[in-house]
Amino acid sequence: MRSFIHIDALTVEEACTLLRRHKGKAALNAGGTDLLSTLKGEHLFDYPEAVINIKTIPGFDEIREEGHLLKIGALTKLSEIAKFPLLMEKYSILSEAAGTVASPQVRNVATLGGNVCQDVRCWYYRYPRHIGGPLECARKGHGPCLAVKGDNRYHAILEAKKCFAVCPSDMAVALAALDGQIIVAGLKGQRRVAVTDFFRPLGNALKSGEMVTEIEVPRVTGPVKQKFLKFTLRNPIDFAIVSVASVLTVTEGVCRVARIVFGAVAPAPFRAKAAEELITGQTINEVLADEAAKKAVAGAKPLSQNAYKIEIAKVLVKRAILAHEKGFSL
Repeated sequence: MRSFIHIDALTVEEACTLLRRHKGKAALNAGGTDLLSTLKGEHLFDYPEAVINIKTIPGFDEIREEGHLLKIGALTKLSEIAKFPLLMEKYSILSEAAGTVASPQVRNVATLGGNVCQDVRCWYYRYPRHIGGPLECARKGHGPCLAVKGDNRYHAILEAKKCFAVCPSDMAVALAALDGQIIVAGLKGQRRVAVTDFFRPLGNALKSGEMVTEIEVPRVTGPVKQKFLKFTLRNPIDFAIVSVASVLTVTEGVCRVARIVFGAVAPAPFRAKAAEELITGQTINEVLADEAAKKAVAGAKPLSQNAYKIEIAKVLVKRAILAHEKGFSL
């Protein structure tokens, strides 16, 4: 790694001020699991002048219900989310998602904010300097998406345009299924961004001098069925090939409200609205779930090597919908 300045920020205002002062050449360090690989690989053209440690900011690792909202601090460890009693009881989809991330060692240091804000895993984007990188690509501001005509086995099949790298965050998928909001702080105050709107074709919604401080989701009440499913090559170490998060309000066997969200198939968590609309107001059964699975991927446009993702996506959607039905086994 090259040399850089390391600064312990004590407040959000100090961290945001430092980000603005270094004009895009500073990086925040929460858990550091993604940042360290970025610094070692040197796959970006600009190396940070400063690394700002935000673990020293107190009060951003709490989990609590407040009014009609669940609030989780951005510095909350994934290992804590996976085992926190309130989440396991009422927001089980978050515990399930957190428990699938990487390894226990990584979960013990990785944070919720870091998981949501982590950079894409595309091997062209992350091509390291010591073997010929960094490479020019659309995400770096110049050139085409190299995956389109290259090795695109793990890239997007839905909603991709300029860049076909997929959103790597498992927590973002689960949060989107719960209609989550990301609290973003800057020198001009706070703003809220829906999880589904946070991810952009070439980055995220953070502006210069901003950072994520907290995540909010509406309080879960009533007969809500939640499930997070993730297909990987090596369970549980790898990033998702496809994941699905479902939150269904079901009474007397009938689905009243549905949110079904894909991960690892698009640049952002992707809501399968056609599938949601199909099952809403209907009695949940295997035939309906099978039809919903087909609807969920009807708009897929795979690249040359990733059409297999469509079949995996259909299977996961069907399993998520039927997860709590008697007689159906995952």
